[in-house]
Amino acid sequence: MGRSYEDSCFIREVLHHIEGYEGILAIVGSLFIGKVIISIVWNLFQGLFTYCFSFMRLQYFKKFGKWAVVTGGTDGIGKEYCRELARHGLNIVIISRSFDKLKLVAEELEKDFGIVTSIIQADFTEGTRDLYLNIKEQLGDKEIGILVNNVGVMYDYPSLFLEVPETKIWQCITVNMMSVTMMTYLILPDMVKRRRGLVINMSSTSSFYPLPLMAAYSASKAYVDWFSRALTYEYSSSGIVIQTVLPSYVSTKLTRFSNFLQKPGFIVPDAPTFVRSAIRTVGMTSRTTGYWSHGLQWWFYEQIPESLWNISSWILQKMLDSGKLQEEQEKEKLS
Repeated sequence: MGRSYEDSCFIREVLHHIEGYEGILAIVGSLFIGKVIISIVWNLFQGLFTYCFSFMRLQYFKKFGKWAVVTGGTDGIGKEYCRELARHGLNIVIISRSFDKLKLVAEELEKDFGIVTSIIQADFTEGTRDLYLNIKEQLGDKEIGILVNNVGVMYDYPSLFLEVPETKIWQCITVNMMSVTMMTYLILPDMVKRRRGLVINMSSTSSFYPLPLMAAYSASKAYVDWFSRALTYEYSSSGIVIQTVLPSYVSTKLTRFSNFLQKPGFIVPDAPTFVRSAIRTVGMTSRTTGYWSHGLQWWFYEQIPESLWNISSWILQKMLDSGKLQEEQEKEKLS
């Protein structure tokens, strides 16, 4: 009974002290709510501006130069960037490792859009200095106005770091990071001399927080984002536009580990839909998810703490991994 009385006295004393700070607490609460409301309104405005208003403006990409260079341009997102830029009248340099695919895509672009193409066979997994010197030599004196650093590799499926093949780790470093750095280093000087140019670097929403089961891939894409943002500050005054594209899942060969991700929809667009949306954001924002539903996903990520992100990402990746395992088991049954 005495203990209960002491507790009640303590509670009344605490409430008495709180009453003295009611005004301050009300102000703090109002400021917090105001911040949340302003953040929501501002993000909504940015989304509308980026993804709605962009469809109302005309893009004139030839102002940057006569040629566009696209790495990894024979499949998926890279190929669609080739097509969109060719549609705007640019000549295209396609760089990839498969000569047969390069030739096929080049012929397709020339036939569909009446532009000139040039192909460079290069395997970015080599990651040697000679590789980039060879690319520079083959580019010659072309007036390159646009560089799309698209080539990249992803895990075959979500895995613990030590379960990832060593070759895949090397590829995440040499392809995802080195190619962006060195291709920009090769082409940016001439852009700066002409005081015009556009560099589009392909990152990923996986760079938002560290991503369990995609550790090396996530880290490599974070590098691309930070690298691009730094270049924006360094070279925007020289007339150079640097844009980071941070998509969520797009239905391409990179997502073949999941049946769900292979089915295009408004959450997971196919490559043509994604690129048509992303390319319209050039000049409107230096960082974009490229697609409206990916923008909503990014906004959602901003509302959750990193610990919860790690847990939810782990669960999601495990679900995708389970889907892959089930698919492999079904294939084994059929065989």
